[in-house]
Amino acid sequence: MNLNKLGWNAFFQEHLKNYQAENASIGRISSEYKSSYRVFSEYGELTATISGKLRNACINNHCDFPAVGDWVIFDLIDNENKAIIQSVFPKKTKFSRKIAGNEIKEQVVAANIDTAFIVCALNYDFNLRRIERYLSLVWQSGANPVIILTKSDLCPDPLVKLTEVEAAAFGVNIHPVSNISKDGINDLNQYCTEGQTVVLLGSSGAGKSSLINNLLGENKITVKDLRKNIDKGQHTTSHRQMFVSSSGGLIIDTPGMRELQLWNAEDGLSTCFDEIGELAKNCYFNDCRHQNEKGCAVKEAIEEGLLDPKRLENYFKMLKEQKYISDRQSQNAAQIERKKWKNIHKHLKNTYKE
Repeated sequence: MNLNKLGWNAFFQEHLKNYQAENASIGRISSEYKSSYRVFSEYGELTATISGKLRNACINNHCDFPAVGDWVIFDLIDNENKAIIQSVFPKKTKFSRKIAGNEIKEQVVAANIDTAFIVCALNYDFNLRRIERYLSLVWQSGANPVIILTKSDLCPDPLVKLTEVEAAAFGVNIHPVSNISKDGINDLNQYCTEGQTVVLLGSSGAGKSSLINNLLGENKITVKDLRKNIDKGQHTTSHRQMFVSSSGGLIIDTPGMRELQLWNAEDGLSTCFDEIGELAKNCYFNDCRHQNEKGCAVKEAIEEGLLDPKRLENYFKMLKEQKYISDRQSQNAAQIERKKWKNIHKHLKNTYKE
């Protein structure tokens, strides 16, 4: 496999200077499992584990472990088609979320992506507020968002929902497609050119696996039938995996996300809801909360039908969530710092006793 065709570029070439290993073997994570990885490389696709040194370096920060899409340096195990990962290159872009549950930790879903397909079905699963959430995280990631509205054949009037999405995602490319009739599929090939990396994001049953099969031109992923009594597909993908399309593009499949909590998404929120920020500049008070204040330009826009009140409500909800996560991060960082100095003082005290 040619590294340039796998997405290697000047960004990673520049960072290669920081690694001292001569004739380093370089590869890209193509899939990850609980304790092992698959790596695309010039030697083909290899099974890999990480070295003990790298594991120890990542143990306190799980997001430093390799993710699908990461570039890595590895040692090749001769005649075994295996590798040991020694280092991970810096990420040019990354799509992250807070891990599911109560812990305040980052989970990197995919790294070094150029385009993120936000996949939403036009049937039972359609949800504008969820699309706004995905958009905020994709803008934060540094990748280019594209919205894919699947199952257009199951929607009686897809143009109505398309208009709703356009209002919530101004300036973002939107493509209604059908995985059954293949309508709109060819329009997506422009994003899957040689060396470009696309990640598919969306909830279970949105049609991501069927879409990947159509983009690859072959059935690489087993697709389950629609559930009985509702027109919603079943969960198919169980782990993140990268595929190489016939056009040379790289496509990352991800499991459906039942939880999509924000992670350091301040800039992404500002970009996703930029019209609210622009309206707020015209409010009478500089610190207007857009509730009952006099001369609130945001409230006026709602009254005039220029802004969806549900969109503003979702914006407030996500801002509150982001603030909570940021506050918890600060508390955790302060706790770690206190623990560090406590250990230092304890060590000094024991040293001087001796």
